[in-house]
Parts: sequence; C-alpha cells; structure tokens
Amino acid sequence: MNEELQEWFAHTEALVTELLEDGTNDEVYHSIEHHFASTDFDLLEKAAIAAFKLGFEVDEPEEAELENGDKVFAFDIATEQMLDIDLLKAETKTMFELAQKCGVDYDGWGTYFEE
Repeated sequence: MNEELQEWFAHTEALVTELLEDGTNDEVYHSIEHHFASTDFDLLEKAAIAAFKLGFEVDEPEEAELENGDKVFAFDIATEQMLDIDLLKAETKTMFELAQKCGVDYDGWGTYFEE
C-alpha cells in the first residue's frame, strides 16, 4: 500500500484517539473536512467538479497562503461521520485516491470537538 496513504491512516488513528481521550461525544456525528490543495487553480477546480459529480459536498475553491508566503489553492469536502476509525480510514482512502486521480494534493482531514 502507498506509504503516504499509510501516514494518513496513522493520522486518522491518532486524531480519533486524541478526540476520544479529550472527551468528545462519540455518540454523535462529527463534521469531517477533507482538505485538497494545488498550486494550479484549474487543476484544483477540475478536482472540485469531479468530487461534486461523485456526490460529495464540496466547498468553493479559494486561494490560501502557506507559512512560507507561497500561494496555493484549496477546497474542502465535508462529510458527517461517527468517529469510527475503520469508517474514517475508508473515507480517507477514497479522498486520497480522488486527489491522486485528479493530480492534486490530499492534505488530510480534521473535525471539531463535539459536546
């Protein structure tokens, strides 16, 4: 399996574990935001359209600035999921493969603490 994907799986396990240890409510759905980026706006926009056509909830692509001052374009795909590691790994794999297919960067996912 792809080494980068394995790193995202490790990220998923760590993030879910940290959220649960901090006391997030594991009985409710969490808003998951998968992050995609590219320095090529046209490529990123095509990826956003491809994701939309697959039925995902896609945020409008926008310009962002990296810590080093470089410009990058980014969008998020939002889902609602329980904090189930296997389910989130499967979703991460889908998002990672979509990014690879479209030639953009997958930048992982995040969520918010739920009471």
